[in-house]
Amino acid sequence: MNPDQLTDQLGLFLDVLETGSFSATSRRHPLTPSAVARRIDSLENAVGSQLFLRSTHAVRATPAGLAFAERARRIVAELRLARAEAVSLSSAPEGLIRVDAPAAFGRRHLAPVIADFLMLYPGLDVQLHLIDSFVDMQGLNLGKVDLVLRAGQLADTRLVATPLASMVRIACASPGYLQRRGVPTDPAQLSEHDGLDWDGLAPPFAWRFERDGLMHLHRPARIRMSANNAEALACGALAGLGIAHLPTWLASEYLLRGELLPLFCDDGLPAPESAGIYALRLEQQPNSRSRLLLEYLKTRFSPVPPWDLELQARLNRH
Repeated sequence: MNPDQLTDQLGLFLDVLETGSFSATSRRHPLTPSAVARRIDSLENAVGSQLFLRSTHAVRATPAGLAFAERARRIVAELRLARAEAVSLSSAPEGLIRVDAPAAFGRRHLAPVIADFLMLYPGLDVQLHLIDSFVDMQGLNLGKVDLVLRAGQLADTRLVATPLASMVRIACASPGYLQRRGVPTDPAQLSEHDGLDWDGLAPPFAWRFERDGLMHLHRPARIRMSANNAEALACGALAGLGIAHLPTWLASEYLLRGELLPLFCDDGLPAPESAGIYALRLEQQPNSRSRLLLEYLKTRFSPVPPWDLELQARLNRH
């Protein structure tokens, strides 16, 4: 098996781990669900251990599968980075890379990864500009930045988008709120609860839940607090005001510490949204410095973002 085939095989395994479904994984690849199942069977035979438990409702990782996932993710990351280095490093890279990113995501996830990147490449520098909005492109001078990180639906046809990470949204609330008001077991029961919601333009997948292959809108009856910022909604949820529907890149740290509790996750994490987190640029071909950073970000954030991998492992243990 050559390195590209190994990357594809392990990436398929990690997609099944993330989605909990052969059908959902097949929609990410030019494969049928049965073909995905056969490839997982082949991987299990090669590894010599059962990696997943299959049922009619979901596919769950075994303890061996969870342990294998940690190594698989590192292998995929190293192979991708090695390929990027082979292409980009005919000489030691030098120069400045200018990056624009949303403040909340930048503080939690991007800045630590860029710090690791710069330790690997002493000749490179990064100018990181963090702003409050995750989606607003207005006022951005694209001529003065090399890469722009954004999430959601992309409408600006001037830009070339490189996918970096999938986006998962999860309903969650504080233990105190759920103790007072009860734990909803179905999204339709949100109409009996208080919530925190977006003020103004909401993300297209906010309060939408999949059932029988269709998306259904279910919102809390009373909105105790609204805001145009996801961090503000997380603060309200942590304070016990109600249920929030937050992206896992933001909520994961609170969920892993038990400060927020996940809802409607009996079958694991919800499926990723059709649009994810992207690096945008004007040029069809990025310069060698930007290309190297792009490849490094992909190794750290995909095929399964680390925050989702940790959450999925926690849900599987419970």
